[in-house]
Amino acid sequence: MASRRFPFPIPFGWFQVAFPDDLKPGEVAPLQYWNRELVLWRDSEGTFRLQDAFCPHLGAHLAYGGTVDGDELVCPFHGWKYDGAGACTNIPYSERLNRKARLRTYPVIERNGFVLAWYHPHDAVPQWDIPVIPEIGDPAWSDFYSSTHIIKTVPQEMSENGADPAHFRYVHGTDTVAEVERYETDGPCSVMLSKQTYVTPRGVTEGRIDVYNYGPGFSKVFFSGIVDAINIATTTPIDDETTIVRFNFIVRKLADDRLTSTVADAFVAEINKQIQEDRPIWEHKAFLPTPALAGTHG
Repeated sequence: MASRRFPFPIPFGWFQVAFPDDLKPGEVAPLQYWNRELVLWRDSEGTFRLQDAFCPHLGAHLAYGGTVDGDELVCPFHGWKYDGAGACTNIPYSERLNRKARLRTYPVIERNGFVLAWYHPHDAVPQWDIPVIPEIGDPAWSDFYSSTHIIKTVPQEMSENGADPAHFRYVHGTDTVAEVERYETDGPCSVMLSKQTYVTPRGVTEGRIDVYNYGPGFSKVFFSGIVDAINIATTTPIDDETTIVRFNFIVRKLADDRLTSTVADAFVAEINKQIQEDRPIWEHKAFLPTPALAGTHG
C-alpha cells in the first residue's frame, strides 16, 4: 500500500466553496471538498447552506435529484425533508420524525464576493473571522480578474512557499528577491510585509508585496509599485493531496478603462504564470520533516 505524500490532516478554517452567482435561490449542487461529498443549496430567501451529501435514511445523494422547498432540502429518494440546520423536518408517509436523522451542517458566510464555509474535523465552532476587504466593490478599483488552479499538493506546502523569497530567482527568474521586513503570526493568522524592486524599461521601480493570511484558506496579497493590485487568494483542500486555488485580482483603476484592463491583464498573466512554474515543484516534491537549511546574507 502506497504511503501518503503528506502526513498532515485536512486543515480547519474558512474555505471558499463557491461564488454567489454559482447558484440561484432554490438550486442544489454537488461539491467535493475536505475528503467529503457535500451538497450546497440556496433556500427561497437566497441563503446558502452546505451539508454532508448523503441522506441518513438510505444514503441517497441529495445533490442528484434533490430539490429545495422553501427553506428545506428534499431527498429525491423518499421525500424526506431537512432544514438549514440539518434536522429532519418531514417524512411524508409517516406521522413521526426520525430525530436521529441529521445532516452534518457547515457554517457558511457570504463575504467579499465569495461563499465561504467553515470546516473543522470535530465540528468546533468558527474560531476566527474573515474581514471585509474594503477595496472590493470600491469604484476606484476594478472588478475581479479570476483564475482557478487545481494542484496536487496541500495548503501547507503553498503557504511555506509564500514565505520563501529565495525561490523567486530560481523558479520564476526574477531579477531581484523581495526583502522581508516583518513576519508575524497570531494563531491561525499571519502578516508578511516585504519590499520589492522591479526592473522596468524606465529603470528600477520600488514596490511592496504585503501578505495577510486568515487561516489556511483565505489571504489578501497587496502589490504596489508598477500597479496597485490586490489578490484575494482562496485555497480549499479537495482531498489529502489535492487543492483548488482561486486567484481573484482587483486593480486600482488608471486613467481609463482600456489602460486599466491592459495593465491588469499583463500583471495577472504574470502571477498566473508563476503559479504554473511552481506547479511541477509542488506536485513532485517530498515533504521533509527535518530539512537541511541555510542562512541568508546580511
